[in-house]
Amino acid sequence: MLIAANKAVSIDYTLTNDAGEVIDSSTGGAPLAYLHGASNIIPGLEKALEGKQAGDELNVTIEPEEAYGEYSAELVSTLNRSLFEGVDVLEVGMQFHASAPDGQMQIVTIRDVDGDDVTVDGNHPLAGQRLTFKVKVVHVRDATEEELAHGHVHGEGGHHH
Repeated sequence: MLIAANKAVSIDYTLTNDAGEVIDSSTGGAPLAYLHGASNIIPGLEKALEGKQAGDELNVTIEPEEAYGEYSAELVSTLNRSLFEGVDVLEVGMQFHASAPDGQMQIVTIRDVDGDDVTVDGNHPLAGQRLTFKVKVVHVRDATEEELAHGHVHGEGGHHH
């Protein structure tokens, strides 16, 4: 069975950056399960997997615009510590949910704390980076009606309710 829209796909993968450093991997764990065509994975990887089948292996390099986007300085801002109500200690690397300018929820990461000034970054941590995936397709099947309705794969390696 070939990978196409509305297929439940399981892959083993290792993700590296341009320096060859491993950023993420399914090694030692369950394969990643996703619903093909539902934007569950980055666009460039989804395009590269289209038409593949169980047993296929590939190495694919994805440019930022087909991964997590270009880095945007507009998503970095300095806020007053008082906006972090109920959080006693603020540290670099902490992440919070915040309202984006368009009203959507986004995750921001603290980049710097200087007195009452807290610099936050709304970019994805991998924004602006070229990513390389070493992938092996483990399994491809038709998605269930429930998975299609929910927009993601259920069970091992997928979403649990």
